[in-house]
Amino acid sequence: MKKSIALLAILGLVFVSCSEDDAVIPPVVTPPTVDFTSGSANFSTYVAVGNSLTAGFSDNALFIDGQTASFPNMLASNFALVGGGSFSIPFMADNLGGATLGGVPILGNRLFLDFSTGSPLPTPVAGTGSTEISNILSGPFNNMGVPGARSYHLVAPGYGNVAGVQPGLANPFFARFASSPGTTVLADAAALAPTFFSLWIGSNDILGYATAGGSGEDHNETGNLDPATYAGNDITNANVFASVYDGLLQTLTANGADGVVANIPEVTSIPFFTTVPHNPVPLDAATAALLNGAYAAYNGGLAQLSGIALPAEEAEARMISFSAGETNAVVIIDEDLTDLTGINPALINMRQATAEDLVVLIARTFIGTLANPNDPTSINGVAVPLADQWVLTPEEQEAISNAITAYNQTIAALATQYDVALVDANAYLETVSQTGAPLADGSTVTSTFAVGGGFSLDGVHPSPRGYALLANLFVEAINTKYGSNLPGVNPLDFTGLYVE
Repeated sequence: MKKSIALLAILGLVFVSCSEDDAVIPPVVTPPTVDFTSGSANFSTYVAVGNSLTAGFSDNALFIDGQTASFPNMLASNFALVGGGSFSIPFMADNLGGATLGGVPILGNRLFLDFSTGSPLPTPVAGTGSTEISNILSGPFNNMGVPGARSYHLVAPGYGNVAGVQPGLANPFFARFASSPGTTVLADAAALAPTFFSLWIGSNDILGYATAGGSGEDHNETGNLDPATYAGNDITNANVFASVYDGLLQTLTANGADGVVANIPEVTSIPFFTTVPHNPVPLDAATAALLNGAYAAYNGGLAQLSGIALPAEEAEARMISFSAGETNAVVIIDEDLTDLTGINPALINMRQATAEDLVVLIARTFIGTLANPNDPTSINGVAVPLADQWVLTPEEQEAISNAITAYNQTIAALATQYDVALVDANAYLETVSQTGAPLADGSTVTSTFAVGGGFSLDGVHPSPRGYALLANLFVEAINTKYGSNLPGVNPLDFTGLYVE
């Protein structure tokens, strides 16, 4: 189907030398037209399936403005040019983002950049959110993005049961708009009989492990194929992911619907893992000397075991040393080091971080605090090593990368099998991280925390401008696959950072 859209033409007056009697007559310009077409796709009923990235989650919350700026809503505005129908969103009740269950707050408010202390700090907005989870919305809804959902959650009965929210058996976001307590996300999506769908799922299957500093289980190593036993910070087994993803596409395409799927970005390139340096500790000479004295026994014990119970290279890497300056590395626990506590209980698995380690964003307010408020020497990250949840070591990063590679191979293969468009979000967001994305006004969107314009203040989710860039990536893949010529959106129409 087609719709002719007249483009605005800028009419310039042509000035020529003339007498006072001469009239200046502007040339008659016939505005060109663009015939937008859907190609071979039918966008009349569009359903978006996914997690927080589909819902429009940003700044650590879901709120009305963020939902309005979700990439599916942007796609729906393009689809409307070629016959796309209405696009219903299960809006939160306000722009605070917080929510209650039975009047008790269970979800926090969105973040804003607070300058009141003189040092900009992401801070929750004040107030109590007016969204009550037990107030069930009447659907159906076209945006089926559920923050927190993993791949297997989309097919889990009861995932939207309000009664299961408090004990952690159900999702509070889905509970407020599920069609029934026992339904699934996929079932509610399929009930709309979509003619076109988007599916972007899988990031949470590794994100919990990553943001928890690798403190969970990697079920590609354990071989556990039962997601009912997985914890929130575990990595989903790649075979489980493949089976679930195949079932999702089988259902969504069952009635001949076309669609677009996106692969999983490397999460370690997002601001949550690239903002806090491994060496943020400033020390004067006296404090450095004091610390070196405190770690002398530990270093001596390593030296004694070097080449005996401990490879010499590892012994050297575990030595702890401070110096006067602004860039001392934090001390961390590394569970992948050789366990020496059976020989000497004082030789715990600790070392100083290197540039290959990734310190999580939330550690920025933890490093330098006191482990014991009554002991001024118990400085976290210096005298007291950072626990596993604060740092992603190279071994943990490898587990994440291996899982993402397996997931993306599955997504690519099934996109071909089910003949749907594929968005390479992984490659694109890597480009944003490495070189940035140029915009029409000459500016560049980057992944730099708070000021880059691509990510929100939680360091994980895109800003509205970041979502606009992703929407255009989806449009490009759709146009290529189905022969449409959708125009996309202008990222400059969307903010890079909400300002209070």
